Amino acid sequence: MTQSRRSFLKAGAALAAASLARPRNAFAAVAAAAASPSVLDQFAYGDVELLDGPLRQQFQANHAFYLALDEDSLLKPFRQRAGLPAPGEDMGGWYDWSSDFTLQNMHGFCPGHSFGQYLSGLARNYAATGSKPTQDKVQRLVRGYAAAVSPNFYEGNRFPAYIYDKVSIGLLDAHEFAGDPTALHALDATLAAALPYLPATALSREQQYARPHTDESFCWDEPYTLPENLFLAYKRGAGDRYRDLAKRFLADDWYFDPLAAGQNVLPGKHAYSHVNALSSAMQAYLVNGSEKHLRAARNGFEALRTTQSFATGGWGPDERFREVGSGGLGDSLSKSHSSFETPCGAYAHFKIARYLLRATKDSRYGDSMEKVLYNTILGAKPIQKSGYGFYYSDYSNDAFKFYHLNKWTCCTGTFAQITADYGISAYFRDSEGVYVNLYVPSRATWTDGKERISLSQRTSYPHDPRIEITISVKKPTKFPVYLRIPAWSGPKTRVRISGIKAVMENESAACTCPPPGEFLRLNQTWKDGDRIQIEIDMPTTLEAVDPEHPNLMAPVHGPLALFSVGDIPAKIGHKEILGAKQVAAGSPDWKVKTDKGDLTLRPFAAIKDEGYRLYLNVEPEPPAPS
Repeated sequence: MTQSRRSFLKAGAALAAASLARPRNAFAAVAAAAASPSVLDQFAYGDVELLDGPLRQQFQANHAFYLALDEDSLLKPFRQRAGLPAPGEDMGGWYDWSSDFTLQNMHGFCPGHSFGQYLSGLARNYAATGSKPTQDKVQRLVRGYAAAVSPNFYEGNRFPAYIYDKVSIGLLDAHEFAGDPTALHALDATLAAALPYLPATALSREQQYARPHTDESFCWDEPYTLPENLFLAYKRGAGDRYRDLAKRFLADDWYFDPLAAGQNVLPGKHAYSHVNALSSAMQAYLVNGSEKHLRAARNGFEALRTTQSFATGGWGPDERFREVGSGGLGDSLSKSHSSFETPCGAYAHFKIARYLLRATKDSRYGDSMEKVLYNTILGAKPIQKSGYGFYYSDYSNDAFKFYHLNKWTCCTGTFAQITADYGISAYFRDSEGVYVNLYVPSRATWTDGKERISLSQRTSYPHDPRIEITISVKKPTKFPVYLRIPAWSGPKTRVRISGIKAVMENESAACTCPPPGEFLRLNQTWKDGDRIQIEIDMPTTLEAVDPEHPNLMAPVHGPLALFSVGDIPAKIGHKEILGAKQVAAGSPDWKVKTDKGDLTLRPFAAIKDEGYRLYLNVEPEPPAPS
């Protein structure tokens, strides 16, 4: 595998304040000095309730699905290796121990790999809902797993680091969010079992290929993702040795150091795991105060956003980052249906964007989160009872939604976690007030001094540009509410408070609209029933897949990528596609008038089993008359 060490811009070449305002494919390093020392806090899971809408529906469907999983089947791979009775049906697919594994059928690829993620998702679901059956299931699974911890599980295992990492977050979340009293003891036992089989350092995939191996799959472990959960273990009371291990597995020499220095080293790397590893850099910043690791995370995310991303916010066709300047994204449209590893990629994307938003208060990380939300994960097909799950989003020229060929893949694990995290991604807090990051039907509740305050959103955004937020307080209370104004928003964006135009601190005669790409601060004394009314001006634009294919363009309305369905023309004009009109207010369907009839456009979440296409061959815009 070829490593790209090409540096695009040196670290001091750009200011952090503009880091997310760059044009696409213009990666620039981010100056560490611009990082704010203040950190936004996450809300507790139980303090945010999703109200009726697509996010709540997906969250509830996943909660019910994982709650119904057979516990004996989940525990079977661990019990088998511990020499214990192992009742229950084999789950099949990746999850079993199997001697018939090949790189073609993948049965037994990664036994027990997603157990910890299912446990994590259930613990977070309990914290969000207070469901006693969910808590009981979490604690039964922890007890069953703790009795089956054995070093035999890791001996000869393809992925000792990967599985240890996933089991760790499950136990940590069972302890933190489901109140399990034995989870940290099970975590210590898991570390003792796994540690002899972990490498000495955060080996890259290239370094793993250089070692003796049975077959290629033994080179795909991910020790470079370990520090995030090791740092979390330390922070949650598991002991200093977890922090020491986290430092040992920081991938500084081949990943974080060059990223911190402004080198885009993403090309050629496995996409999901190296985005996931950026969250380890953020934990190194939060625990150790390492500005280098903050810089690495910001630069890595900027490279991801500007050099590797489709118009949907998804990235990594065939799970690999492409060489910048190669036209690899555009080429993939005719070569691959595996455009974006969706539940895994969206989970990693949300995590690193949350970390960075909290560390910098930069609203444009929220813009990136909503792009991935509406254009990828919210359109994922539900997991089937048999274990077949949605894995790849397809952006090819002949695209369709499909299930992975194997059961119980990695994406069935991260799907449990990302939908559980929807609520904590929507709002943040600081010592003064509350930040509204995602415009989704939801309610956030918190205590200011002795006052209990709630903020409720009602909206059909982004199909409708209007959002209404209602404040509930027992008595008039002064605090600021910060609204994310997307960087793409147009000049007709308006904010009113109970029908009266909001007064903005930075308003001038030249511009009476909220400043795009910032959190708008509304600081006043709020009364019970006060309403914040937002109407976001959503322009329709065209976004090229990469500079090497300038005429392959996707229509984007606000945060929504619009996919063509039905009879798709070989070519279409700029003015035609930019003239797309919503069929009706709030409708997911759009129409484009062409010489050959109407073309239907539809967002990803509204697509079912019909074929579709993201990028159209758009004829060059004619030059303006002289």
